[in-house]
Amino acid sequence: MLELAEGASVTRKTLFVEVILPLAISINYTYRVPYGLNNSIAIGKRVVVQFGKSKLYTAIVAAVTEHAPDKYEAKYLLDILDDRPVVTLKQLEFWRWLAEYYLCNEGEVMNAALPSALKLASETKVMLNKEQVYDKAQLNDKEYLITEALDIQPELTVRDIAKLLGQKTVMPILKSLFEKNIIHISEEVADRYKPRKRTYIKLNPEYYNQGKLEELFIILEKKAPKQADAVLAYMKLSRQQKSVTKAELLEASGAGDSSVRSLVEKDVFLIEEKTVSRLGDDEDEDTISNFVLSDAQQEALESIQQQFAHKDVVLLHGVTSSGKTQIYIKQIEAAMAAGRPVLYLLPEIALTTHIIERLRIYFGSSIGVYHSRFNDNERVEVWQKVLNGEYKVVLGARSSVFLPFTDLGLIIVDEEHETSYKQFDPAPRYNARDAAIYLANKYGGKVLLGSATPSFESYYNARVGKYGLVELTERYGGVQLPLIQVVSITEEVKRKTMQSHFSSVLVQDIYQALDQKEQVILFQNRRGYAPVLMCKVCAYTPKCVNCDVSLTYHKHSHKLHCHYCGYKEDPPNICPACGSTHLEYKGFGTEKVEDELSILIPEARLARMDLDTTRSRNALQNILNNLEEKKIDILVGTQMVAKGLDFADVTVIGIINADSLLKYPDYRANERSYQMLAQVSGRAGRRGKQGKVVIQTYDPNHRVIRQVINNDYGDLYFTEMEERKSFKYPPYYRIINLYIKHKDPDVLYNQAEYLAAELRKHFGERVVGPEAPLINRIRNFYIKSVMLKFERDSISIVKAKALIKEVITLFQTTKLSKGCIVQPDVDPY
Repeated sequence: MLELAEGASVTRKTLFVEVILPLAISINYTYRVPYGLNNSIAIGKRVVVQFGKSKLYTAIVAAVTEHAPDKYEAKYLLDILDDRPVVTLKQLEFWRWLAEYYLCNEGEVMNAALPSALKLASETKVMLNKEQVYDKAQLNDKEYLITEALDIQPELTVRDIAKLLGQKTVMPILKSLFEKNIIHISEEVADRYKPRKRTYIKLNPEYYNQGKLEELFIILEKKAPKQADAVLAYMKLSRQQKSVTKAELLEASGAGDSSVRSLVEKDVFLIEEKTVSRLGDDEDEDTISNFVLSDAQQEALESIQQQFAHKDVVLLHGVTSSGKTQIYIKQIEAAMAAGRPVLYLLPEIALTTHIIERLRIYFGSSIGVYHSRFNDNERVEVWQKVLNGEYKVVLGARSSVFLPFTDLGLIIVDEEHETSYKQFDPAPRYNARDAAIYLANKYGGKVLLGSATPSFESYYNARVGKYGLVELTERYGGVQLPLIQVVSITEEVKRKTMQSHFSSVLVQDIYQALDQKEQVILFQNRRGYAPVLMCKVCAYTPKCVNCDVSLTYHKHSHKLHCHYCGYKEDPPNICPACGSTHLEYKGFGTEKVEDELSILIPEARLARMDLDTTRSRNALQNILNNLEEKKIDILVGTQMVAKGLDFADVTVIGIINADSLLKYPDYRANERSYQMLAQVSGRAGRRGKQGKVVIQTYDPNHRVIRQVINNDYGDLYFTEMEERKSFKYPPYYRIINLYIKHKDPDVLYNQAEYLAAELRKHFGERVVGPEAPLINRIRNFYIKSVMLKFERDSISIVKAKALIKEVITLFQTTKLSKGCIVQPDVDPY
């Protein structure tokens, strides 16, 4: 096989290309190159190919060879879409590693890696970009026909357009329209990322002269007293603070917007718009670019740099609000000074907007952002800029590891413990943290992992010397960790001091915070109004028709919802099982907490942050803006409130029911509970005043709660690790889960038993199951799981995976496997 360098060309008479198709096929397919395209073909370019009887796909050239395939006659590729490769050689190596490590196919990796607009296929949907203004006279005849058709019908497939133009391949034409930003491809247009703007007011320097200012007052007091009030209010505010916002001026002066506009028109006031953080303190550019590290931060920074001399990965374990971001900035500076790009990974971009804005102000146009809020055109633009080396820093969610970097000096994985870094569905089921470590190694770069509550896997690797370890044990600026009080729900119920789901302690702290004009966050790790509707007579509970779960009642829609497949139905008034009218809602979610709080504290301004309230356009930004601008007194939310929120006036955190975290049947339950409780608690008192956290629970003496109170991560780690060692769980063992799915439960039973038996021939007692998972039917597929546990040191995981793949392939060749889906999940933590 002839491996060509990127961009290289050949002039041989007969060439064949091995291509990666965006399909779950186990072997890459080979096509013949038409003679006329010989000089244009190169590894990493996109080509148009026919696969199957009539479907067209965009594929990536993975290799070029002069040898025809032995078993089939190679079809001709139809066209080459790119002048230069869009995927680098290192990326292709990375894709192969992901496919091998996570037991999937390169086509599945390609699907996850490439933006949709780079993967045109017959069924790809095309629509007009209504925001783009263009001159139709500048289009060629075929481009004009496509835009005219899209004016009449808002959405067409590539197949429809091929029929319209009467030709087989139309992808180069669509590529041209896409590059002109006239069309969107394959997905609905997502909200464009917009930095938050704030309007600041300044006095015209002409009036710094005392005499001129007095003259102005005399004129305004006679003709426009409201304008005089605005100027007077500005003078008072400007003595107290560095800058004055328009909102502050309007509130302090009592003058209307028209008065301020008039003063701007008269050139008395000057208006300036600045990009400001949606979260946390408003920091001026000077403040951000000239911050000084504390002694503890400086020591940590120096330790990281020293350990990078002999370690590729360093774990920064710092308590919440210890100033880890400032250390990241210093590390980014060092990498940029060495002329090497940086990738900064965040678990959820939407909830860490303040980091984007802070870094953008600090690093300017050299920073790029890549996440799901961008529409497909924007993602392709970022892809191309990364390929061209235009960004020095890229900030993004887990999919950013797939960007076409030509070099990487540093990867920062912030909140490395977050489960959001793990892709659960579809394949590849990768962990971005682990993928980042491999990726950095490919480029000879370093990885900095950061967390207040590290994952046990990372902490274990640090303790055994595989990673470096740096610890920050104090909050930045000497701010104290929040005071944590545990309240027994059982005792409160006995004393009859519980008000709905709120203890007397929590209610008192909420009132106290509101009296002091401070804000409160309440955490309940379940959305909806009530998880279960139950008949009091026969205990009937409505269940999803597609999944083996009870339906959750949502008050806003007055529907019962399935949170797995989206099925909805009206709640019954009469029990369909026994005819009783005695139906009641059991349990409670964020919607019910908000509803009951509005009755309990009617004067408070409430908001809710969960998946239901953040679906619509700009909904999340609006909630965060309102919280920052103190238009919200109490925010009720799911785990979304634990990630990245940094507000000066949030002083009270209420955890409504800690037991829902602690009682989950999973070997990681205590680790995840500690992480969640510690992260939620860390939102309180981040600016000077010590915060207060109220944890409500039926089990106040639970070990994990005590460890959270004492901020004793070490005790949690050592206690849990003893159990994990005894019961053969990570990090001492590697786990691979196989999920077997079928629509017939009886067939599934036989399939799972057969597959487990075949695996036991190779791995013996390392095979556990098959067992039914907690939820054993989703979207009409019944599920069984087989778990494989492998010792870290005494078995070759590479050979084990090769055997697993072989067993699955052999199983799929049997008649028994008909209708069956087997999904491997490597490192399912």
